[in-house]
Amino acid sequence: MPPAPLPYSPDVETPQPDEDRTHRALIATFRKIITKTHRDLGHAQRGVHAKSHALLHGEFRVHPDLPPELAQGLFAEPGTYAARVRLSSIPADPLRDTVSVPRGFALKIIGVRGERLPGSENDTTQDFLFANGPAFATPDAKSFLSGMRLLALTTDRMEWAKAALSYILRAINAILAKCARPSPLLAFLGGYAPTNPLGDRFCSQVPFRFGRYMAKFDIVPESDSFRALTDRRVDLRRDPDALRTEIREILYREGGRWTLRAQLCRDLERNPIENAAAVWPEDDNPYLPVATIDVPPQESWSESLSREMDDGLSFAPWHGLTAHRPLGNIMRARRVLYPVSVGLRSDLNRCPVHEPRT
Repeated sequence: MPPAPLPYSPDVETPQPDEDRTHRALIATFRKIITKTHRDLGHAQRGVHAKSHALLHGEFRVHPDLPPELAQGLFAEPGTYAARVRLSSIPADPLRDTVSVPRGFALKIIGVRGERLPGSENDTTQDFLFANGPAFATPDAKSFLSGMRLLALTTDRMEWAKAALSYILRAINAILAKCARPSPLLAFLGGYAPTNPLGDRFCSQVPFRFGRYMAKFDIVPESDSFRALTDRRVDLRRDPDALRTEIREILYREGGRWTLRAQLCRDLERNPIENAAAVWPEDDNPYLPVATIDVPPQESWSESLSREMDDGLSFAPWHGLTAHRPLGNIMRARRVLYPVSVGLRSDLNRCPVHEPRT
């Protein structure tokens, strides 16, 4: 049996003295990226995860009879909620899919009741953000800032070069994968395998409070329809929006399910809170199922859906319950960065961003 989960305490977080300076620099960098895409494209995109591949309406079901260590916060009682899911790619500009990079899975659960985090007191939503890979690309916001400054220099520029580099990096990472050592860095730069996102595994990468405890989350395919898509390659050459097209064709015919799982923090040395790049080992501390996300057959992307969810919604980990407070350096940066990014995008597009209540 794994050791007992550690109780949450505010002192598990250790803010650095220069975090405010890093946050201001991140805000300036995101402003630069968003205003540039708005100027070039006539439409303000997100500072990251600009391109959506699927915009889904679904149902979120908390499992019954969870053991006490998992029956925490939102998961304390079984229940069913409306949900929204946004599948995306990580760059700040909507690149053609031949630039193959990791994907994101944004989840919004609607109608959640309980004590709220500051800034979301009047809302009834709980958001969780996920991406491919068990850990964040950098250990902290300062390192992330360095990467974002480099990306800002090439935002909405040299797409042909990015596509050519992605082709080379995918080939290199495919060779490394045969040796069971694919490179997360090469994947981030464009060497991500061109698989169908419906069959991918997504991870929160950074921790949350989990009621009395602390945890990371992941999402894995549950239904046979989605499991069959794991590692299935998509031909990216046929269509600049090949992933979007592939998902639409599948979800028009049949829906599917994912499982949401939690990995509890059981050892602060092996499961650090502040180092976002640290992978929490799973050999003796597996992810455990707590909920199911069910999406029926549906139109998975359209211009009207894009206006509703790309432009009209924001997904942020600080939309939620106190019981699921985001933890660590990266999450503290997201707390100040996301509202500024959302406000700028809303102003430039003249489209109010709102939180659904029902």
